[in-house]
Amino acid sequence: MYKLIAIDMDGTLLNDHHQVSKQTQDTLRAAKEHGTKIVLCSGRPIVGMRKYIADLGLNEEDDYAIAYNGAYTENTNTGEIVSEFSLEYKHLVELHDLSMELKIPMHYFDHEKLYTPNKTISKYTVLESYLNDITLEYCPIDEFPQEQSIPNIMFIDEPVKLSEALKHLPKELANKYAMVKSAPHFSEFTHLKATKGNAVKRLAENLGIKQEEIMAIGDNGNDKSMIEYAGSGVAMENAIPELKEVADFQTLTNNEDGVAHAIQKLLLAKA
Repeated sequence: MYKLIAIDMDGTLLNDHHQVSKQTQDTLRAAKEHGTKIVLCSGRPIVGMRKYIADLGLNEEDDYAIAYNGAYTENTNTGEIVSEFSLEYKHLVELHDLSMELKIPMHYFDHEKLYTPNKTISKYTVLESYLNDITLEYCPIDEFPQEQSIPNIMFIDEPVKLSEALKHLPKELANKYAMVKSAPHFSEFTHLKATKGNAVKRLAENLGIKQEEIMAIGDNGNDKSMIEYAGSGVAMENAIPELKEVADFQTLTNNEDGVAHAIQKLLLAKA
């Protein structure tokens, strides 16, 4: 029996209208009643996850959520931080300088707000603020509090331009950051230990759950580490090819209740 199911949100749990269908809601409820922990595991900030957590009833005793691609894990009932791996001010300066050099916009987070150092605000920064219902603030790098933790920094641009810019990233960055392309227009930088796979592993070990008792479901590059780690890694039909290659099972698309289909077939049908 799978005791923990880690589920990505955008492109996976949510359909293209950013909604969770009734069928998927009912399936998650059935899995939870079966004794399986449902853990939302997203690149979103925790602020942008809270509405879905509440609506799905995933804020009861011993419920958890993983945010910022694994940089932050929270007990959603008590608000207790289970684990946190954040970047420092020096990383913000380094990546801002690089974004200027590559002529690629960027934005960054603390636990409450989204910040842009760009006076001309990218439409993708506005989109990020809208999707997560998070306050957006203009804040030049030299005005950001140096003691503040930074869970996530993102390069953002038109997909073709961003892809081209990423080809010119210094190779040594791979030794400093966990870097994932979470969408065609988003490339994310987090602490080297902050991956979804590491976060799921740490949480499972804290809960006494074995690797083979974990299912993970996702669609994009930031989901690869947890898909590879889980006892059963599930790729959405709309997933990128690289994810499908490492998955154990392929389900339907996010617009066809792919999460519900996978849980029904791999867990509930075998109960």
